[in-house]
Amino acid sequence: MAEEFVSAKVKGDRVVLFLKPSCPYCVMAQEVLSKYSFKAGHLELVDISGREDVSEIQDYFLNITGARTVPRVFIGEQCIGGGTDIAGLDEMTSTALQPGWDWACGIT
Repeated sequence: MAEEFVSAKVKGDRVVLFLKPSCPYCVMAQEVLSKYSFKAGHLELVDISGREDVSEIQDYFLNITGARTVPRVFIGEQCIGGGTDIAGLDEMTSTALQPGWDWACGIT
């Protein structure tokens, strides 16, 4: 069930942030992503904290990304990391990343 849930969420060319609202790294990732104007439907924030299968979801994250923790940030089916990873990518946007995000994520 966890695999199907995650796989369904990361289909397509959207940015998906799996999070728990009480996690400071999740808050950091949300703040970074909120700086960008995504086209409608190209950014989804998925709170897994209230789900009965939260542990299974995090086990699946470990299996596919090498890390069990949240946040987990995906561009399409590719995980680009967690909170500090997305913050580091944000620092690079002024030079190299922004053009890539334009086509990959629907940033306007």
